[in-house]
Parts: sequence; structure tokens; C-alpha cells
Amino acid sequence: MDWNKIWNDIVNFFKTNVWNIVLFFAVLLLGIILVKLIINLIKRVLKKTKMEPITIGFTCGILKVLLYLCLILVLLSIIGIELTGILTAFSALLLAVGLALQNIIANVANGIVVVSSKMFKKGDYIKIGSEEGNVIKINFLFTVILTADNKRITIPNSTIVNGNVIDYDSTKTRRVDIKFDVAYESDVEKVKKIIKDVMYSNGKVLLNPEPFCRLNALNSSSIQFILKCWCDSEDYWDVYYDLMESVYNELKRNNISIPYNQLEIRERKDNVKLPVVGKGLPKRVEKVREEKPNFDLENISFGDIFNKHKKKKLKGKDKIEKKIEGKKAQIKNKKSNLKKNSKIKQGSLKIKK
Repeated sequence: MDWNKIWNDIVNFFKTNVWNIVLFFAVLLLGIILVKLIINLIKRVLKKTKMEPITIGFTCGILKVLLYLCLILVLLSIIGIELTGILTAFSALLLAVGLALQNIIANVANGIVVVSSKMFKKGDYIKIGSEEGNVIKINFLFTVILTADNKRITIPNSTIVNGNVIDYDSTKTRRVDIKFDVAYESDVEKVKKIIKDVMYSNGKVLLNPEPFCRLNALNSSSIQFILKCWCDSEDYWDVYYDLMESVYNELKRNNISIPYNQLEIRERKDNVKLPVVGKGLPKRVEKVREEKPNFDLENISFGDIFNKHKKKKLKGKDKIEKKIEGKKAQIKNKKSNLKKNSKIKQGSLKIKK
């Protein structure tokens, strides 16, 4: 292998195509910026329409892929590569990839089904199988939900289409069902009245449909009551916990006992000494959290771009002003020190005289 010939060919290529290379990188940089700005503009236009946010995300995703594909073709033409052969190879590659990635393509198709059928929208609280949470993102391949304990769960779209989906925020109202167990000697009508009074006293409980309370079951050691009332979907958990606490307190206030299972307890007479490790809790040291600047051309507003530029200028001016004030303070300290020294010298001369 003649390495000198290869090196000379490379050098000649760069010499003869130096302007094409410069044009290539210029078009690449400008193209990426232009694609991001176009996607940003399209998002803003679509948000003003009645289109669902999920549909907007899908549309912008498809347009982004198409725009980047056009940019790649333009870059290849600048280098001097013929596009006919590339398009033929690209179509064959797509066919092979399609056969190899059948499951992924199925997820994409199911994602289109999810969007077109409007099964749920971003922000809804849904339950899919054993997982439940708020929808934060719907992508071509998967849907992302955020649980109540802040866990991020990614679910394939094929699982959503082929499974059962419960959308708790599909309607404005939602029913609260709570069960309570009381002792057998309790007065049924009195318990029903107490539970109904608690529901009527809560302002978040809807009066139409009317709140409901009846005896629900006869258990082995207790009788069970069930309450049912309606509230706004956004107030569900507040109403649930408020009613639970209020009913419990009212039952105690009216001397209605809540039965519990009997347990056999044995007294342990040996002294148990538990090992203690450490000298106690350490002092709290607050973590320093730095805010990272986020500059996303696809989502940032055009006004924010100029505002950030102004803020940078203001920060630069503030730094300069702080430096000037610091130097002024140093000069003042030096002057005051000189005056003190001069007074001390004059006093020592007087004492000598």
C-alpha cells in the first residue's frame, strides 16, 4: 500500500474542495439553527389552534425528522455525492430496518392510535395495569407518567393500546367511596346520620348527586358502612382524606366504638440491650444547588433571547461597578490609615518635646 499516494490524494482533495468544506460546515451550523427556529415557530402557531398538545408534539416530531433529512441531503449534494444512489440505498435500508424493528414500528403505529383516539391528554391522571400517575409526555414509541411519589415510568404504546387504561381526569367530577367498620352494638341510623352530616359539612362535596350512606356488609367482628359522594376531579384526594379524618373523629365524639382484632400478647422478661452506633445526629449542611442555564431554541420565546442578552450585559456592568466600588473602598481605607499614622507621629513628636 502506497501511503504517500494516499496522503497526496487527501491533500489534493482538501486543496481543490476547500470552499466546499467551508460551505458544508456553514450550512450545517445554519441548518441546525434554522430547523430549531422553524420547529419553535410551528409549535407557537399550533398552540394558538384547538389542536391537542399530544398532536402538536407528534406533528413537530415528524417535521423535525423531515427537516433534518432535507438538511442531510443538501449537505451530501454540497460534498458532491450523487443523491440517486443514496436514495436507493436509503430505501433498501428502510425496508431492512422495518423488518428488524417490527415491535418499534408497532409502538409508533399505536402511538398514532393513542393520539387520534384521544384516549388521554397530557396532565391526566391515568392507571395502566398496576402503574398510575400523571401523563407528562407522549412520544412516538412510549408514554411517560409521573407517579405520586415522583417516579418516572415509561410505558410502550403497544401496552397501552392492548391493555386497560383508566383515565381519572376524563370527566370533571369523580365519586369518592369510603368504607367504615363499627361495632355490632352501634345504632345503624345514628351512624348513617353522623357520616351524612360529615359529607354535607364539606364544601367540596357536591350536593347533586346527593351524598349516600348505607349499611354495606356484616363482617365477623363488625358491621360495615359505605359512603359515596361526588366531587370535582381535582379535589378527589382532599375530599377523601378530609372525610376519612372527620368521620373517624365524629364516631369517637359520639362514643361509637371501632372494633379491632384480638391479639395474644406474651410478656418478655429478659432485658434487651440494643447496640448504639455513633454519637447522635450530625449538623445539617445545606446542599448548594446551582441553576444550570437552559437555552433551547425549539421552546424558548424570541423575546427571551433578547432578554438573556440584556441580562448578560447588565451582569457585566454590575461586575464592573462592584470592582470600582471595591477599589474606592480600598482607597478610603488607605487614606484613613495614612491619617491615623500621621496623627500618631505628631503625638509622639509632642511627647518628645
